[in-house]
Amino acid sequence: MSRPQYPSARRDDIVDDLHGTPVPDPYRWLEDSDAPEVKEWLDAQETLFRSAELEGRDHFRDRVAELLRSGSVGTPSWRGGRRFFTRRFPEQEHPVLYVADEAGERVLLDPTVLDPSGLTTLDSFQPSKEGDRLAYQISVGGDEESRLYVVDVATGERVEGPIDRCRYSPVAWIPGGEAYYYVRRLAPSEVPAGEEQYHRRIYLHRVGTSPDDDVMIFGEGLEKTNYYGVSVSLDGRRLSISASRGTAPRNDLWVADLAASSPEAPELVAVQQDVDAQTGLHFGRDGRLYVFTDLGAPRGRVCVTSPDTPGPEHWRDLVPEDPEAVLSDFAILDDMPEPVLLVGWTRHAIGEISLHALESGERIGDVPLPGLGSVGGILERPEGGHEAWFSYTDDITPTAIFRYDALTGETTLWEAPPGSVEVPEATTEQVVYRSKDGTEVRMLVTSRPGSGPRPTILYGYGGFGVPMNPGFSATTLAWVEAGGVYAVAQLRGGGEEGEQWHRDGMLGKKQNVFDDLHAAAEHLIATGVTSQDRLAISGGSNGGLLVGAALTQRPDLYAAVVCSAPLLDMIRYERFGLGATWNVEFGSADVPEEFAWLWSYSPYHHVREGVSYPATLFAVFGSDTRVHPLHAWKMAAALQHAQAGERPILLRNETEVGHGARAVSRSVELVADQLAFLARHTGLKLS
Repeated sequence: MSRPQYPSARRDDIVDDLHGTPVPDPYRWLEDSDAPEVKEWLDAQETLFRSAELEGRDHFRDRVAELLRSGSVGTPSWRGGRRFFTRRFPEQEHPVLYVADEAGERVLLDPTVLDPSGLTTLDSFQPSKEGDRLAYQISVGGDEESRLYVVDVATGERVEGPIDRCRYSPVAWIPGGEAYYYVRRLAPSEVPAGEEQYHRRIYLHRVGTSPDDDVMIFGEGLEKTNYYGVSVSLDGRRLSISASRGTAPRNDLWVADLAASSPEAPELVAVQQDVDAQTGLHFGRDGRLYVFTDLGAPRGRVCVTSPDTPGPEHWRDLVPEDPEAVLSDFAILDDMPEPVLLVGWTRHAIGEISLHALESGERIGDVPLPGLGSVGGILERPEGGHEAWFSYTDDITPTAIFRYDALTGETTLWEAPPGSVEVPEATTEQVVYRSKDGTEVRMLVTSRPGSGPRPTILYGYGGFGVPMNPGFSATTLAWVEAGGVYAVAQLRGGGEEGEQWHRDGMLGKKQNVFDDLHAAAEHLIATGVTSQDRLAISGGSNGGLLVGAALTQRPDLYAAVVCSAPLLDMIRYERFGLGATWNVEFGSADVPEEFAWLWSYSPYHHVREGVSYPATLFAVFGSDTRVHPLHAWKMAAALQHAQAGERPILLRNETEVGHGARAVSRSVELVADQLAFLARHTGLKLS
C-alpha cells in the first residue's frame, strides 16, 4: 500500500485567542463552500476517492440492494374510519402514503410521482381528526426545509400550500378540519443575519387563507433556538404547548381550555416552567389528564390528574418508574369491561410491552411479542377501542406491524413488508463490559457461526438520549454475511438506560462517551472477537464526532474509520447549520468552562503531525442543513497533512442529499462505498 497523493491544501496562519487559549484554524478557508478554490479542492478530493481501490463495491452494492428489497410498512394512524399508513414496495425509492377505508386502499401521496428525480421526500403527515383532510410536509434534495400542504382525502386534490419555513413543524388540527395550529420560522427579513434557521413561532392557520394572515399564538420574545410542540385534544377542548431550548432534555409546558378562551387567544396555564425534566400530556377520553414525565424519575413514569389541575403537585403515579427499564410510550384501550393501559419499555435496549389496569395502574400482564427486538409506535384508535398496533423489528427481521387485541390477549401479524428477502444465518448477543471508570456498558454483537479474530465494525452514537436498539439493518447483515462481525455499543449519552445515562455523556461528561467506545474496542480484542488490525469504527452525525474523537485519542486502537456527516470543529460548530441548538448538549465555546470541555476533545484541533492515523473515509452531503460538510472538509485536510503512515484519508462528497431521508438507491451506493472501504482496510476477503 503506497501513500496517496493528496490534493494541495494551503495552511493559513489563523489563530484565535479564546479565554486566553490560542486556537489555530489553518483550514478556515474551507468553510466557504462557494469559493472557487474550495470547489477545486473538493473536485480533486472526489477524483482521489473514485480512484481508490475498493474492489468490494459491486458485491456490497448488490447485496445491500437485495436486502433492502424487503420494502417497508408503517404503523397505521386511524382517523374517522380511515387508516393512513406508508408502504414501500421493493422497486420503489421512497415510502408511499396510503389511505384505506370501506372502499379499499388507495395511494394518497407518492413522492416519486411528485418528483420523478427521486429528490423529494415526505417528511411528515397529519390527518385531521375526522380524517377528511391531511396536512403533509415535503422537502427537496435533502435540505429538510419542509413545505406544508393540505389535501382533500376523498379526492386527493390539493386544498392549499405550500407554506414554507415549516421545518420540524407539528400540525394540530382543530375539530372540523377548517383550522390547525402549526410552527413556522419568522421570515429571513425579520431576523438578524445568520439566524434564519431559528426564531420559530406557533400560529393558528385557517384552511384556504393566506399564511400571512395567520395569528401568532406563542413564541414571541422567547429563546431563539426554541423548538415548539403543539397538540389539541380529540374533543377540541384542550390545547397543549411545549417549548424546549434547542435539543435540551427538558421542556416548559402550558395548557389552555379552548371552551373558556378562543383558539386565536388561548389563555395558557403553566404546567411546568424552568423545571429540569421532560414532560408530555395526553387528554384521555375518560376525562383524565395522563402525564408522561421523567420528573423525579430518569427512566420515566406515567401519572394522572385532572385537566383542571395539571401541575406536578397534583400528579398521582399510575405507572411508577422501573429501576431497570426505560418507559417509551403508552396506549389506552377502553372499549371493554375493564379498560387497560399498554406501556412500552426498553429493558437494556430490548423492547417489551406491559399491561396495566387503567384505573389503578396495577400491572396485570404482558403483551406477547415476536422476539427479542425493538417495539415502536404503540397506537390505538383515537375514538377508543380494544386494539392497538405497533411495529417490531430485530437484527434479522425487517420491520413489521403487529396487532394486539385486548379482548383475546393475542398478538398477531397485521402487515409484513411487501418484499421478501433471504436473510443470512446470524445471531446477536448482548455483552456487558466495563468502561474506564468501571461503569458497566452493554454492546450488541452480531456474527455468523465461527471464531475470531475477524474483521469487525464497531458502531456507536452516544448522544442526545438516542438509544441504539436492535433492528433490521442491511448494512449489518451484508457485512456479517461476508464474514465480518458487527458490534453496536450502547454508550453513555444515549437513552438505553434512561435520562441519567444520557446526562452522564453530555456537556462536561462527554469524555465518558469516548472512553466507553475505547473500552468496547478493547473488550472485542481481549475476547478474541477481533484484533487491532481488523477493527474499524463507524458513526454519523453525533456519531461522527464520536469516531472523530476516537481516532485522534487512540489512533493505535483502530485500523479504519468511517465518519459520516460529522461534527468535528467543536470550537466553531455553533456558527453553522443547526449548531446553536446543540449547545445544550455539548456546551458553548463562548463560555470559559464550556470552552474547556470542547477544547479537550475537539477532533479537528487534536490532529497531530507525525502520527500514523487509521484509514479514514469521510462521507458528507452537499445539502446537509444540520451539520455543514465543512467539518469533514477541514478535518480531512488536517489529517491528510498530518498522516505519517500510508493508510489513506479519503473524502466522499455527495450532492443533492442531506442529513436525513434519501432515495433507496442513493443509500445503497453510500453503504456499498463505506463497506468496501472498511473491508479493504480490515482484511475482509470477499469470496
